Amino acid sequence: MSTTTMTASSRATPAGPVDPIGADLTKILRTLKLSGLRDTLPERLALARQQQLGHAAFLELLLSDEVTRRESRSATLRAAKAGLDPTMRLETWDEHPDLSYDRQLWSDLTTLRFAEAGTGVLVLGPVGVGKTHLATALGHIAIRRRMTVAFYRADKLFTRLRAARLDNTLEAEIRRITGVDVLIIDDFALRALDATQTNDFYEMVVERHRRSSTIWVSNREPSEWLGMTTDALLAQSAVDRLTSGAHTLIIEGPSYRQRERVSIDAHQEARHAH
Repeated sequence: MSTTTMTASSRATPAGPVDPIGADLTKILRTLKLSGLRDTLPERLALARQQQLGHAAFLELLLSDEVTRRESRSATLRAAKAGLDPTMRLETWDEHPDLSYDRQLWSDLTTLRFAEAGTGVLVLGPVGVGKTHLATALGHIAIRRRMTVAFYRADKLFTRLRAARLDNTLEAEIRRITGVDVLIIDDFALRALDATQTNDFYEMVVERHRRSSTIWVSNREPSEWLGMTTDALLAQSAVDRLTSGAHTLIIEGPSYRQRERVSIDAHQEARHAH
């Protein structure tokens, strides 16, 4: 048989799976709750042959895959429980050139040194510039570091606390909310705070001051918050505490909606030009 014929014959042979996983092995993996290994085992067997891995090295590779898989699944579940949007992660952040913010500060925030030190973060800027995305991304990073996280939109948080008052569970609810390592409060001071909300704001700040990190997301400066409360003295005390030593990330630029409109207009002009 000629070399040409042999090569053609080899090409014609279907590749097929490497070391197909039999029913017995599948059953064992299921019993040990290691069914996830079935997805990567054939490729790992091929890699073991290629790199001539020893038995111990091959076993370490398989178990490392399983640890990674379980950590990823655990992080996904904990992020969902924390109320984090799964699409707002560091890797999905759109680094748009017309946004202006301190990128060095942002880089430092992603190390979570602020959380380890128990200091707060203020993420400020106009509507639609990505404040919520960045705050949520920090929450996802904290989840992967095995920190406890909770994300609330301010109005929903105050509604939750109001409901807790009605069924006499307020103390337990405050303890649960303020007990997390990283608390993210979005859209704070979007609306004026009534007397109860002003008091709850003060209590949350006092409970977490220099103990745990809170990320406050707002389109207003803290100095503006004072005029949106019913007790300026109480609010001033809270604001002084939460701004003391806090990192302030100010984002400026056009909103997503404006950028999308510009993008759509440019696309339509390009189509008409053709």
